[in-house]
Amino acid sequence: MPGKVIKVERSERLGLLERLYVPMIVQGLRVTSRHFFRNLRGFVTGRNRTDFVVQYPEERVDYPDAFRGMPVLVQLDNGEPKCVACGLCEFACPTDCVSIVPGELEGSRIERYPEAFDIDLSRCMFCGLCEEACPEEAIVMSREVELATYDRPSLNFEKEQLLVPENLLKRRLDFLRGEYDREHERPERKE
Repeated sequence: MPGKVIKVERSERLGLLERLYVPMIVQGLRVTSRHFFRNLRGFVTGRNRTDFVVQYPEERVDYPDAFRGMPVLVQLDNGEPKCVACGLCEFACPTDCVSIVPGELEGSRIERYPEAFDIDLSRCMFCGLCEEACPEEAIVMSREVELATYDRPSLNFEKEQLLVPENLLKRRLDFLRGEYDREHERPERKE
């Protein structure tokens, strides 16, 4: 049985002012002017600001920990990438913007390394699947979102441009480790 029907009473006869929408226009102007003068007072005095306006070049927004910006490679203390060139991020990328050329290392703790690691950020949709697929926490989503350019080839980032020291990515890495360690509630089974 569907939900009950609610009959809405509508006024069939509108007065002259209601047909001209004058009361609604006055009400809209009242709301707009109230917000304008309240924000103007807060802007002039610097106190009791109720608006959410960021004066962009001078002020920056602190993004939440789950924010996904440009993908970058984690750089070890010796200057090399943490990446072992397994190719999982390349396989997980839905837009095929990640490309890796693996190389072999002899006599090192890490057997493979990326000879070339390129990301075409003009095609990247910042989904974070490369970050989730990486078993080594070598590629993470940074907070960098300012990628303005005049041509598409300048959005092809190579390994040297993508390397970011691990201590600068500590906040994101801590968030990821917290997400992996979180205990998820399992729904109870009905037997």
